Amino acid sequence: MEGEGSPNLCVEREGCEGMERGGRKEVACGTRRVDQCWHALLRGAADECEPEWCDSEDPLFILYTSGSTGKPKGVLHTLSGYMLYTAATFKLVFDHQPEDVYWCTADIGWITGHSYITYGPLANGATSVLFEGLPTYPDVSRMWGDIVDKYQVSKFYTAPTAIRLLMKYGSEPVLRYKRDSLKVLGTVGEPINPEAWHWYNNVVGDKRCPIVDTFWQTETGGHVLTPLPAATPLKPGSATFPFFAVVPAILNESGGGAGGARRGATLVFKQPWPGVMRSVYGNHQRFQSTYFKKFPGYYVTGDGCRRDEDGYYWITGRIDDMLNVLGPPAEHGGVESALVEHEAVAEAAVVGRPHPVKGESLYCFVTLQRGVAFSCSLEAELKKQVREKIGAIATPDHIQDAPGLPKTIRKIMRRILRKIACDERDLGDVSTLADSSVVEQLFLNRRCTAV
Repeated sequence: MEGEGSPNLCVEREGCEGMERGGRKEVACGTRRVDQCWHALLRGAADECEPEWCDSEDPLFILYTSGSTGKPKGVLHTLSGYMLYTAATFKLVFDHQPEDVYWCTADIGWITGHSYITYGPLANGATSVLFEGLPTYPDVSRMWGDIVDKYQVSKFYTAPTAIRLLMKYGSEPVLRYKRDSLKVLGTVGEPINPEAWHWYNNVVGDKRCPIVDTFWQTETGGHVLTPLPAATPLKPGSATFPFFAVVPAILNESGGGAGGARRGATLVFKQPWPGVMRSVYGNHQRFQSTYFKKFPGYYVTGDGCRRDEDGYYWITGRIDDMLNVLGPPAEHGGVESALVEHEAVAEAAVVGRPHPVKGESLYCFVTLQRGVAFSCSLEAELKKQVREKIGAIATPDHIQDAPGLPKTIRKIMRRILRKIACDERDLGDVSTLADSSVVEQLFLNRRCTAV
Protein backbone atom coordinates (compact mmCIF):
# COMPACT_ATOMS: atom_id res chain seq x y z
CA MET A 1 0.00 0.00 0.00
CA GLU A 2 1.28 3.45 -0.85
CA GLY A 3 0.86 6.71 1.01
CA GLU A 4 1.78 8.31 4.32
CA GLY A 5 0.78 6.29 7.33
CA SER A 6 -0.21 3.17 5.40
CA PRO A 7 0.87 -0.14 6.98
CA ASN A 8 4.05 -1.46 5.39
CA LEU A 9 6.61 -4.08 6.35
CA CYS A 10 10.25 -3.27 6.94
CA VAL A 11 12.33 -6.13 5.55
CA GLU A 12 15.57 -5.15 7.27
CA ARG A 13 16.83 -8.04 9.39
CA GLU A 14 18.99 -6.09 11.80
CA GLY A 15 19.68 -2.63 13.07
CA CYS A 16 16.21 -1.19 12.64
CA GLU A 17 16.15 2.20 14.30
CA GLY A 18 13.01 3.78 15.56
CA MET A 19 11.06 4.73 18.58
CA GLU A 20 8.35 3.18 20.66
CA ARG A 21 4.82 4.48 20.03
CA GLY A 22 1.91 3.15 21.97
CA GLY A 23 3.71 -0.06 22.90
CA ARG A 24 5.00 -0.87 19.40
CA LYS A 25 8.17 0.04 17.59
CA GLU A 26 7.70 2.38 14.63
CA VAL A 27 10.60 2.37 12.19
CA ALA A 28 11.67 4.87 9.57
CA CYS A 29 12.10 3.01 6.23
CA GLY A 30 13.23 5.36 3.48
CA THR A 31 10.81 8.25 3.25
CA ARG A 32 7.88 6.38 4.79
CA ARG A 33 7.09 5.03 8.20
CA VAL A 34 6.34 1.40 8.81
CA ASP A 35 4.46 -0.25 11.64
CA GLN A 36 6.23 -3.61 11.93
CA CYS A 37 9.59 -5.26 11.26
CA TRP A 38 9.52 -8.47 9.16
CA HIS A 39 12.17 -10.24 11.24
CA ALA A 40 10.28 -9.35 14.43
CA LEU A 41 7.07 -10.83 13.05
CA LEU A 42 8.88 -14.04 12.11
CA ARG A 43 10.30 -14.43 15.61
CA GLY A 44 6.78 -14.66 16.99
CA ALA A 45 5.32 -16.83 14.22
CA ALA A 46 4.35 -20.46 14.80
CA ASP A 47 5.85 -23.23 12.69
CA GLU A 48 2.40 -24.54 11.76
CA CYS A 49 -0.66 -22.76 10.45
CA GLU A 50 -4.15 -24.03 11.13
CA PRO A 51 -5.95 -24.46 7.79
CA GLU A 52 -9.07 -22.55 6.95
CA TRP A 53 -11.82 -25.17 6.73
CA CYS A 54 -13.99 -24.73 3.66
CA ASP A 55 -17.03 -26.33 2.11
CA SER A 56 -16.34 -28.56 -0.89
CA GLU A 57 -18.29 -26.18 -3.14
CA ASP A 58 -16.63 -22.98 -1.90
CA PRO A 59 -14.94 -21.03 -4.74
CA LEU A 60 -11.34 -22.06 -5.39
CA PHE A 61 -10.43 -19.55 -8.11
CA ILE A 62 -11.81 -17.44 -10.94
CA LEU A 63 -9.95 -17.72 -14.22
CA TYR A 64 -10.76 -15.80 -17.37
CA THR A 65 -10.94 -17.59 -20.71
CA SER A 66 -8.48 -16.65 -23.43
CA GLY A 67 -10.92 -14.50 -25.39
CA SER A 68 -10.10 -16.33 -28.62
CA THR A 69 -13.77 -16.18 -29.69
CA GLY A 70 -15.03 -13.09 -27.87
CA LYS A 71 -15.14 -11.32 -24.53
CA PRO A 72 -13.31 -13.38 -21.86
CA LYS A 73 -15.53 -15.10 -19.26
CA GLY A 74 -14.68 -15.38 -15.58
CA VAL A 75 -14.84 -19.16 -15.08
CA LEU A 76 -15.55 -20.12 -11.47
CA HIS A 77 -14.12 -23.41 -10.17
CA THR A 78 -14.75 -24.83 -6.73
CA LEU A 79 -12.54 -26.59 -4.22
CA SER A 80 -13.19 -30.28 -3.99
CA GLY A 81 -14.39 -31.33 -7.43
CA TYR A 82 -11.77 -29.42 -9.37
CA MET A 83 -8.84 -30.66 -7.28
CA LEU A 84 -10.11 -34.24 -7.35
CA TYR A 85 -10.51 -34.14 -11.11
CA THR A 86 -7.13 -32.58 -11.87
CA ALA A 87 -5.42 -35.06 -9.53
CA ALA A 88 -7.13 -38.05 -11.19
CA THR A 89 -6.60 -36.93 -14.79
CA PHE A 90 -2.95 -36.06 -14.16
CA LYS A 91 -2.27 -39.43 -12.58
CA LEU A 92 -3.96 -41.51 -15.28
CA VAL A 93 -3.48 -39.51 -18.48
CA PHE A 94 0.27 -39.08 -17.92
CA ASP A 95 0.69 -42.43 -16.14
CA HIS A 96 2.49 -40.56 -13.35
CA GLN A 97 5.02 -42.60 -11.40
CA PRO A 98 7.04 -41.46 -8.36
CA GLU A 99 10.31 -41.39 -10.29
CA ASP A 100 8.95 -39.21 -13.13
CA VAL A 101 10.10 -35.70 -13.96
CA TYR A 102 7.17 -33.85 -15.51
CA TRP A 103 7.28 -30.72 -17.66
CA CYS A 104 4.33 -28.71 -18.92
CA THR A 105 5.38 -25.71 -21.02
CA ALA A 106 2.22 -23.66 -20.34
CA ASP A 107 2.02 -20.37 -18.50
CA ILE A 108 0.70 -20.89 -14.97
CA GLY A 109 -1.79 -18.05 -15.49
CA TRP A 110 -3.84 -20.10 -17.99
CA ILE A 111 -6.00 -23.10 -17.15
CA THR A 112 -3.38 -25.58 -18.40
CA GLY A 113 -0.94 -24.10 -15.92
CA HIS A 114 -3.51 -24.16 -13.15
CA SER A 115 -4.62 -27.73 -13.74
CA TYR A 116 -1.44 -29.41 -15.00
CA ILE A 117 1.38 -27.40 -13.47
CA THR A 118 -0.12 -26.48 -10.12
CA TYR A 119 -3.07 -28.49 -8.80
CA GLY A 120 -2.79 -31.87 -10.56
CA PRO A 121 0.97 -32.39 -10.19
CA LEU A 122 1.14 -31.04 -6.63
CA ALA A 123 -1.78 -33.21 -5.53
CA ASN A 124 0.25 -36.21 -6.78
CA GLY A 125 3.54 -35.04 -5.26
CA ALA A 126 5.08 -34.86 -8.73
CA THR A 127 8.55 -33.55 -9.50
CA SER A 128 7.96 -30.77 -12.03
CA VAL A 129 10.01 -28.43 -14.19
CA LEU A 130 8.83 -24.80 -14.22
CA PHE A 131 9.55 -22.96 -17.45
CA GLU A 132 9.65 -19.28 -18.34
CA GLY A 133 10.47 -17.63 -21.63
CA LEU A 134 10.36 -18.73 -25.26
CA PRO A 135 11.10 -22.21 -26.61
CA THR A 136 13.32 -20.68 -29.33
CA TYR A 137 15.42 -18.31 -27.21
CA PRO A 138 18.37 -18.14 -26.83
CA ASP A 139 18.50 -21.17 -29.13
CA VAL A 140 15.89 -23.21 -31.00
CA SER A 141 17.16 -26.38 -29.31
CA ARG A 142 16.70 -24.95 -25.81
CA MET A 143 13.85 -27.27 -24.88
CA TRP A 144 15.73 -30.48 -25.66
CA GLY A 145 19.24 -29.80 -24.39
CA ASP A 146 18.82 -27.23 -21.63
CA ILE A 147 15.69 -28.81 -20.17
CA VAL A 148 14.71 -32.32 -21.31
CA ASP A 149 18.21 -33.81 -21.24
CA LYS A 150 19.49 -31.71 -18.35
CA TYR A 151 16.60 -32.55 -16.01
CA GLN A 152 15.80 -35.97 -17.48
CA VAL A 153 12.19 -35.06 -18.26
CA SER A 154 10.04 -38.17 -18.72
CA LYS A 155 6.54 -36.70 -19.26
CA PHE A 156 6.26 -33.69 -21.60
CA TYR A 157 3.12 -31.60 -22.28
CA THR A 158 2.95 -28.75 -24.81
CA ALA A 159 0.69 -27.09 -27.41
CA PRO A 160 0.36 -27.82 -31.16
CA THR A 161 1.25 -24.16 -31.79
CA ALA A 162 4.63 -24.75 -30.10
CA ILE A 163 5.17 -27.97 -32.06
CA ARG A 164 4.48 -26.25 -35.38
CA LEU A 165 6.79 -23.39 -34.40
CA LEU A 166 9.62 -25.85 -33.74
CA MET A 167 8.89 -27.77 -36.95
CA LYS A 168 9.74 -24.59 -38.82
CA TYR A 169 13.41 -25.04 -37.83
CA GLY A 170 13.61 -28.67 -38.92
CA SER A 171 14.65 -31.83 -37.08
CA GLU A 172 18.34 -31.13 -36.49
CA PRO A 173 17.89 -28.92 -33.37
CA VAL A 174 15.97 -31.81 -31.78
CA LEU A 175 18.10 -34.71 -32.96
CA ARG A 176 21.36 -33.26 -31.64
CA TYR A 177 20.17 -34.25 -28.13
CA LYS A 178 19.37 -37.67 -26.68
CA ARG A 179 15.85 -37.19 -25.21
CA ASP A 180 16.05 -40.81 -24.06
CA SER A 181 14.37 -39.94 -20.75
CA LEU A 182 11.06 -39.13 -22.50
CA LYS A 183 8.27 -41.67 -21.97
CA VAL A 184 4.97 -39.86 -22.67
CA LEU A 185 4.26 -36.82 -24.88
CA GLY A 186 1.11 -34.71 -24.59
CA THR A 187 -0.66 -31.97 -26.56
CA VAL A 188 -3.13 -29.35 -25.39
CA GLY A 189 -4.82 -26.16 -26.58
CA GLU A 190 -6.32 -26.97 -29.97
CA PRO A 191 -6.60 -29.92 -32.35
CA ILE A 192 -3.21 -31.09 -33.63
CA ASN A 193 -2.95 -31.57 -37.37
CA PRO A 194 -1.65 -35.00 -38.47
CA GLU A 195 1.56 -33.52 -39.94
CA ALA A 196 2.53 -31.97 -36.61
CA TRP A 197 1.48 -35.17 -34.79
CA HIS A 198 3.80 -37.29 -36.95
CA TRP A 199 6.72 -34.87 -36.50
CA TYR A 200 6.17 -34.86 -32.74
CA ASN A 201 5.99 -38.67 -32.72
CA ASN A 202 8.84 -39.41 -35.15
CA VAL A 203 11.34 -36.68 -34.28
CA VAL A 204 10.73 -35.70 -30.64
CA GLY A 205 9.55 -39.09 -29.42
CA ASP A 206 11.67 -41.32 -31.67
CA LYS A 207 8.48 -43.34 -32.41
CA ARG A 208 8.58 -44.84 -28.91
CA CYS A 209 6.56 -42.36 -26.79
CA PRO A 210 2.74 -42.52 -26.81
CA ILE A 211 1.10 -39.16 -27.51
CA VAL A 212 -1.85 -38.13 -25.34
CA ASP A 213 -3.80 -35.64 -27.47
CA THR A 214 -6.04 -34.07 -24.83
CA PHE A 215 -9.24 -32.13 -25.47
CA TRP A 216 -10.60 -29.92 -22.69
CA GLN A 217 -11.40 -26.30 -21.89
CA THR A 218 -10.99 -23.70 -19.17
CA GLU A 219 -14.59 -24.53 -18.34
CA THR A 220 -14.11 -28.31 -18.02
CA GLY A 221 -11.27 -28.00 -15.51
CA GLY A 222 -9.41 -31.01 -16.88
CA HIS A 223 -9.21 -33.56 -19.68
CA VAL A 224 -12.56 -34.73 -21.04
CA LEU A 225 -11.43 -36.52 -24.22
CA THR A 226 -8.04 -38.20 -24.10
CA PRO A 227 -6.14 -41.40 -24.78
CA LEU A 228 -4.48 -43.28 -21.94
CA PRO A 229 -0.79 -43.92 -22.70
CA ALA A 230 0.05 -47.40 -23.96
CA ALA A 231 -3.58 -48.43 -23.41
CA THR A 232 -5.42 -46.56 -26.19
CA PRO A 233 -4.56 -47.25 -29.85
CA LEU A 234 -3.78 -43.84 -31.36
CA LYS A 235 -4.95 -42.08 -34.49
CA PRO A 236 -2.98 -38.93 -35.43
CA GLY A 237 -5.22 -35.89 -34.81
CA SER A 238 -7.90 -37.66 -32.76
CA ALA A 239 -8.50 -37.02 -29.05
CA THR A 240 -9.81 -40.63 -29.07
CA PHE A 241 -12.28 -41.35 -26.23
CA PRO A 242 -13.90 -39.74 -23.18
CA PHE A 243 -12.28 -39.82 -19.76
CA PHE A 244 -14.04 -41.73 -16.96
CA ALA A 245 -17.47 -40.28 -15.99
CA VAL A 246 -17.56 -38.07 -19.11
CA VAL A 247 -20.48 -38.88 -21.43
CA PRO A 248 -20.25 -37.07 -24.78
CA ALA A 249 -22.75 -36.75 -27.60
CA ILE A 250 -22.67 -35.11 -31.04
CA LEU A 251 -25.74 -33.08 -32.00
CA ASN A 252 -26.79 -31.40 -35.22
CA GLU A 253 -28.22 -27.88 -35.36
CA SER A 254 -31.74 -29.08 -34.60
CA GLY A 255 -30.57 -30.97 -31.52
CA GLY A 256 -30.76 -34.42 -33.04
CA GLY A 257 -27.96 -36.95 -32.88
CA ALA A 258 -25.46 -36.46 -35.68
CA GLY A 259 -24.02 -39.95 -35.33
CA GLY A 260 -21.43 -41.79 -37.37
CA ALA A 261 -18.82 -39.89 -39.30
CA ARG A 262 -21.01 -36.88 -39.97
CA ARG A 263 -19.09 -33.63 -39.89
CA GLY A 264 -19.99 -30.13 -38.74
CA ALA A 265 -21.95 -31.04 -35.63
CA THR A 266 -21.48 -29.87 -32.05
CA LEU A 267 -19.82 -31.74 -29.20
CA VAL A 268 -21.92 -31.75 -26.01
CA PHE A 269 -21.84 -33.63 -22.71
CA LYS A 270 -24.82 -35.38 -21.15
CA GLN A 271 -23.90 -35.21 -17.46
CA PRO A 272 -21.61 -33.24 -15.15
CA TRP A 273 -18.22 -34.40 -13.89
CA PRO A 274 -16.35 -33.20 -10.78
CA GLY A 275 -14.12 -30.64 -12.52
CA VAL A 276 -16.75 -28.76 -14.51
CA MET A 277 -17.13 -25.01 -13.86
CA ARG A 278 -19.93 -23.88 -11.60
CA SER A 279 -20.70 -20.41 -12.96
CA VAL A 280 -19.45 -17.34 -14.79
CA TYR A 281 -18.25 -14.96 -12.10
CA GLY A 282 -20.79 -12.23 -11.48
CA ASN A 283 -23.08 -13.36 -14.30
CA HIS A 284 -24.78 -16.71 -13.75
CA GLN A 285 -27.25 -15.89 -16.52
CA ARG A 286 -24.39 -15.78 -18.99
CA PHE A 287 -23.26 -19.19 -17.71
CA GLN A 288 -26.70 -20.65 -18.41
CA SER A 289 -27.19 -19.02 -21.79
CA THR A 290 -23.67 -19.77 -23.07
CA TYR A 291 -23.44 -23.44 -22.10
CA PHE A 292 -26.98 -24.79 -21.73
CA LYS A 293 -29.45 -22.71 -23.77
CA LYS A 294 -28.71 -24.02 -27.28
CA PHE A 295 -29.34 -27.65 -26.35
CA PRO A 296 -31.27 -27.78 -23.04
CA GLY A 297 -30.07 -30.59 -20.81
CA TYR A 298 -26.59 -30.69 -22.34
CA TYR A 299 -23.34 -28.86 -21.68
CA VAL A 300 -22.41 -27.26 -25.03
CA THR A 301 -18.69 -27.03 -25.74
CA GLY A 302 -18.96 -24.75 -28.76
CA ASP A 303 -16.62 -27.10 -30.65
CA GLY A 304 -17.39 -29.05 -33.76
CA CYS A 305 -16.83 -32.78 -33.65
CA ARG A 306 -17.18 -35.95 -35.66
CA ARG A 307 -16.95 -39.62 -34.70
CA ASP A 308 -15.46 -42.18 -37.04
CA GLU A 309 -16.41 -45.79 -37.69
CA ASP A 310 -14.22 -46.96 -34.79
CA GLY A 311 -15.87 -44.61 -32.30
CA TYR A 312 -12.94 -42.15 -32.15
CA TYR A 313 -13.76 -38.48 -31.53
CA TRP A 314 -12.22 -35.84 -33.78
CA ILE A 315 -12.44 -32.18 -32.73
CA THR A 316 -12.90 -30.06 -35.85
CA GLY A 317 -12.58 -26.58 -34.34
CA ARG A 318 -14.85 -23.91 -32.93
CA ILE A 319 -18.36 -23.82 -34.36
CA ASP A 320 -17.96 -20.13 -35.17
CA ASP A 321 -14.92 -21.04 -37.29
CA MET A 322 -16.98 -23.17 -39.68
CA LEU A 323 -16.67 -22.07 -43.31
CA ASN A 324 -19.84 -21.75 -45.38
CA VAL A 325 -18.70 -22.06 -48.98
CA LEU A 326 -21.44 -22.96 -51.48
CA GLY A 327 -22.78 -25.83 -49.44
CA PRO A 328 -22.61 -27.57 -46.07
CA PRO A 329 -20.25 -26.04 -43.49
CA ALA A 330 -16.64 -27.23 -43.72
CA GLU A 331 -14.01 -27.14 -41.03
CA HIS A 332 -10.98 -24.90 -41.31
CA GLY A 333 -8.80 -27.76 -40.02
CA GLY A 334 -9.02 -29.77 -43.25
CA VAL A 335 -7.90 -26.86 -45.42
CA GLU A 336 -5.14 -25.99 -42.97
CA SER A 337 -3.84 -29.56 -42.94
CA ALA A 338 -3.77 -29.61 -46.75
CA LEU A 339 -1.71 -26.41 -46.76
CA VAL A 340 0.70 -27.61 -44.07
CA GLU A 341 1.37 -30.81 -46.03
CA HIS A 342 3.27 -28.65 -48.52
CA GLU A 343 6.97 -28.71 -47.70
CA ALA A 344 7.20 -24.89 -47.77
CA VAL A 345 4.53 -24.30 -45.11
CA ALA A 346 5.20 -24.42 -41.37
CA GLU A 347 1.78 -23.28 -40.17
CA ALA A 348 -1.54 -22.20 -41.64
CA ALA A 349 -4.78 -20.62 -40.50
CA VAL A 350 -7.96 -20.35 -42.55
CA VAL A 351 -10.93 -18.05 -42.04
CA GLY A 352 -14.02 -17.09 -43.99
CA ARG A 353 -14.38 -13.73 -45.73
CA PRO A 354 -17.80 -12.54 -46.93
CA HIS A 355 -18.46 -13.18 -50.63
CA PRO A 356 -21.51 -11.87 -52.57
CA VAL A 357 -22.07 -15.15 -54.45
CA LYS A 358 -20.56 -17.99 -52.41
CA GLY A 359 -21.49 -16.58 -49.01
CA GLU A 360 -17.90 -16.94 -47.86
CA SER A 361 -14.56 -17.15 -49.59
CA LEU A 362 -11.57 -18.89 -48.07
CA TYR A 363 -8.86 -16.52 -46.85
CA CYS A 364 -5.68 -18.33 -45.82
CA PHE A 365 -2.69 -17.20 -43.81
CA VAL A 366 0.50 -19.23 -44.21
CA THR A 367 3.72 -19.09 -42.21
CA LEU A 368 6.53 -20.44 -44.35
CA GLN A 369 9.48 -22.59 -43.42
CA ARG A 370 12.66 -20.77 -42.58
CA GLY A 371 14.41 -19.53 -45.73
CA VAL A 372 11.37 -19.89 -48.01
CA ALA A 373 10.07 -16.79 -49.80
CA PHE A 374 6.42 -16.17 -50.64
CA SER A 375 5.70 -15.93 -54.37
CA CYS A 376 2.88 -16.14 -56.91
CA SER A 377 4.10 -19.55 -58.04
CA LEU A 378 4.05 -20.85 -54.45
CA GLU A 379 0.54 -19.46 -54.00
CA ALA A 380 -0.58 -21.34 -57.13
CA GLU A 381 1.03 -24.56 -55.84
CA LEU A 382 -0.79 -24.25 -52.52
CA LYS A 383 -4.16 -23.67 -54.16
CA LYS A 384 -3.58 -26.69 -56.40
CA GLN A 385 -2.66 -28.85 -53.41
CA VAL A 386 -5.85 -27.96 -51.53
CA ARG A 387 -7.95 -28.56 -54.64
CA GLU A 388 -6.41 -31.99 -55.20
CA LYS A 389 -6.66 -33.13 -51.57
CA ILE A 390 -10.12 -31.80 -50.68
CA GLY A 391 -11.88 -30.70 -53.84
CA ALA A 392 -12.46 -27.66 -56.02
CA ILE A 393 -14.98 -26.22 -53.58
CA ALA A 394 -12.26 -25.83 -50.95
CA THR A 395 -9.79 -24.00 -53.19
CA PRO A 396 -8.62 -20.86 -51.33
CA ASP A 397 -9.57 -17.52 -52.84
CA HIS A 398 -6.74 -15.67 -51.10
CA ILE A 399 -3.45 -16.80 -49.58
CA GLN A 400 -1.49 -14.28 -47.54
CA ASP A 401 2.08 -14.46 -46.32
CA ALA A 402 2.03 -14.46 -42.50
CA PRO A 403 5.42 -14.21 -40.73
CA GLY A 404 3.48 -14.81 -37.52
CA LEU A 405 -0.09 -15.49 -36.39
CA PRO A 406 -2.06 -13.81 -33.59
CA LYS A 407 -2.12 -16.30 -30.73
CA THR A 408 -2.77 -16.64 -27.09
CA ILE A 409 -0.28 -18.83 -25.30
CA ARG A 410 -2.27 -21.87 -26.48
CA LYS A 411 -4.20 -21.19 -29.66
CA ILE A 412 -4.65 -19.10 -32.79
CA MET A 413 -7.15 -16.23 -32.47
CA ARG A 414 -9.11 -16.70 -35.68
CA ARG A 415 -11.60 -13.95 -34.86
CA ILE A 416 -8.72 -11.47 -35.28
CA LEU A 417 -7.70 -13.12 -38.55
CA ARG A 418 -11.27 -12.68 -39.81
CA LYS A 419 -10.98 -8.96 -39.03
CA ILE A 420 -7.67 -8.73 -40.90
CA ALA A 421 -9.09 -10.59 -43.91
CA CYS A 422 -11.88 -8.02 -44.08
CA ASP A 423 -9.51 -5.09 -43.35
CA GLU A 424 -11.45 -4.19 -40.21
CA ARG A 425 -9.42 -2.39 -37.54
CA ASP A 426 -11.93 -2.77 -34.70
CA LEU A 427 -10.40 -5.93 -33.23
CA GLY A 428 -12.14 -6.05 -29.86
CA ASP A 429 -10.29 -7.36 -26.81
CA VAL A 430 -6.70 -8.27 -27.73
CA SER A 431 -5.27 -8.24 -24.20
CA THR A 432 -4.61 -11.98 -24.23
CA LEU A 433 -2.40 -11.98 -27.34
CA ALA A 434 1.07 -13.37 -26.70
CA ASP A 435 2.57 -10.97 -29.27
CA SER A 436 0.36 -8.12 -30.51
CA SER A 437 3.01 -6.83 -32.96
CA VAL A 438 2.12 -9.56 -35.49
CA VAL A 439 -1.29 -7.96 -36.06
CA GLU A 440 0.09 -4.80 -37.66
CA GLN A 441 2.48 -6.85 -39.79
CA LEU A 442 -0.46 -8.90 -41.07
CA PHE A 443 -2.39 -5.73 -41.97
CA LEU A 444 0.68 -4.50 -43.89
CA ASN A 445 1.07 -7.83 -45.71
CA ARG A 446 -2.62 -7.83 -46.55
CA ARG A 447 -2.12 -4.75 -48.71
CA CYS A 448 0.36 -6.78 -50.77
CA THR A 449 -2.25 -9.51 -51.35
CA ALA A 450 -4.72 -9.09 -54.22
CA VAL A 451 -8.15 -9.14 -52.55
